[in-house]
Amino acid sequence: MIKIVSDSACELSKVQADELGVEITPLIVTVSQKSYRENEEITDIQLLKMIEEGATPSSSQPSIGEKMDLYNRLIAEGYQVLDITMADGLSGTYQSACMAKDACDNPDQVTVFNTRTLCVPQYVLVTKAAKMAQDGASLDEILAFLEKACATSHSFLIPIDFDFLLRGGRTSNASAFLGGLLKLIPVIRANDQGTKLEKYTIVRTYKKAFAQMLAYLKDHQVDENYTICLAHAHNQELVDKGIEWIKKEYPNNPIIVLPLTPVLIAQGGPGCVALQTINVKF
Repeated sequence: MIKIVSDSACELSKVQADELGVEITPLIVTVSQKSYRENEEITDIQLLKMIEEGATPSSSQPSIGEKMDLYNRLIAEGYQVLDITMADGLSGTYQSACMAKDACDNPDQVTVFNTRTLCVPQYVLVTKAAKMAQDGASLDEILAFLEKACATSHSFLIPIDFDFLLRGGRTSNASAFLGGLLKLIPVIRANDQGTKLEKYTIVRTYKKAFAQMLAYLKDHQVDENYTICLAHAHNQELVDKGIEWIKKEYPNNPIIVLPLTPVLIAQGGPGCVALQTINVKF
């Protein structure tokens, strides 16, 4: 039997995870020197309220000990464990999982997979992998699917608050200052390896930002077989406009919209919107 494990960056709710038989280890948000397990001890709404009141959150991955204990329990229950983590380089989650694997009772029973993505594409990958496991797919079959699918993922971010990117080291002081001073809109893209975020373009309107992102997707052969993903830190107005612009270019593609988790809000900032795609019908 294969048990799928992931971190809370995959955006699965507890109800969804329970239905799929997925074990989720929560990422950690720290506010005013107090740490919270996201989605268990703090919600996105609660964090946004703290930010509005002047709090500055930070984030961290699950502890190695917690991961190791989870692996040991699942192995003792007779499972072969497949941990599907968010992108190595954007978080230490993958490396922590690898260390927990090496330290657990039977490392041969644990496989750690770096999705090279996060957020909604990770949600798609984890959900599909869990359904494959429920249907009796082998570990090799699930890994082959994951490897093929994650290579097709594209991720963009439109930040609203430059300070969050600055604190996370995700943009330079100069580019953040320029954007804030001139009221320009930056578009950030995850590199092909999923290891870091890079400035893609700077525009003057959100409509132009979406036009630039959609042009990139067209140039990279994103077609009707892709699922299009939008995630946001409570910026429904921009998401609604984005859906309208997306549907003009991709009228037949499924679109998944999800709120960002507290840790992803701590990284991207309130109001940020991510546009992502992956070649998996969902």
